[in-house]
Amino acid sequence: MIAFVRGSFIDKSPARVIVDVNGVGYDLQISLNTYSEIANKESGLLYTYIHLFENGQTLYGFAQVAEKEMFLQLISVSGVGASTARMMLSGMKPEEIAKAIVQGNTKQLESIKGIGKKSAERLIVELKDKLSKQVDNNLLGIVAAASIDSDAITALVALGIARPMAENAVKKVSQSQPNMSLEDMIKQALKSL
Repeated sequence: MIAFVRGSFIDKSPARVIVDVNGVGYDLQISLNTYSEIANKESGLLYTYIHLFENGQTLYGFAQVAEKEMFLQLISVSGVGASTARMMLSGMKPEEIAKAIVQGNTKQLESIKGIGKKSAERLIVELKDKLSKQVDNNLLGIVAAASIDSDAITALVALGIARPMAENAVKKVSQSQPNMSLEDMIKQALKSL
């Protein structure tokens, strides 16, 4: 199997990217999360999953291992296909999906296009225990940080800063100085604008 591809991003759109790997072009389907991470890059590494079906195959690309792992968890649920999982990862970050499932938040899951009440309930029933262990073991800090990041972005938008600028500022601060309080995060993000 193809674990990852590393190369030049020849053609990018919010739904797909063509990666030139030593003269071979790989057409990868991507989520909006991945697109936002590679939008300003000329080259890079994408983790991959190949989806085989009766009439063909599709290669999916992910900027982060956590996103690929969440994708694999989602497609393990009956009735959730690869395109639905990609749509979910376009609508929410992996840690937000994990948090919604662990907390049993069907409304948040239903807010994603293509996910109805029954699908949301099935996701919660089938993944809650698996994701609870991950959240307990290694995602708890990520979920808490994501919540602080989300709250900081909301606060910056309320102060009149455009959402994309707010997201970029919070992302920069979060990466350079993890584990900050909400107040410090907002202050540092304002300084970085």
